[in-house]
Amino acid sequence: MKIHDTNISDVKLLEPQVFGDERGCFFETFRERWFKEHLVDLDFVQENQSHSLQGTLRGLHYQLSQPQGKLIRVVSGEIFDVCIDLRRSSPSFGQWTGHRLSADNKYQLWVPPGFAHGFYVISPEAHCLYKCTDYYAPNDEHGIRWDDETLAISWPVQTGVMPILSPKDAAAGRFAGASYYE
Repeated sequence: MKIHDTNISDVKLLEPQVFGDERGCFFETFRERWFKEHLVDLDFVQENQSHSLQGTLRGLHYQLSQPQGKLIRVVSGEIFDVCIDLRRSSPSFGQWTGHRLSADNKYQLWVPPGFAHGFYVISPEAHCLYKCTDYYAPNDEHGIRWDDETLAISWPVQTGVMPILSPKDAAAGRFAGASYYE
């Protein structure tokens, strides 16, 4: 597995070693010992899968009392995956990073605890898997608007086209009024 730095030092893009031939390909997506030695010594306790249609934007979500680190990958389709550093003590507080993850490039994104996370579906549909370091706590869920002017995220949304949002995501608050991690 090759580790690529992003513009936020704690967020990493992971590129697997792919073995391919005329039959197809094989690659390892996760090895606990390697992950703990090269990235962070945390355990994953939950794995989630989502299926979304083109134009869907999910996020930007975070849990304050039970922050989740996430390892995200796409098993079909393509997404633009974004995370925002919400750790006040971090030199990258309030900054975002975005990366294309797809079944074709096979990249994964490591998003540490203390970040808001979301993605936009570029392909006709996408299936995403993500491992989490803490359990989903619906009473602890928070959100930030996808189009917050302060963050100025460069989503690959066509001009004049509104992404498909859940009612909760459409009602999310601004970054300036969000709760942050210390």
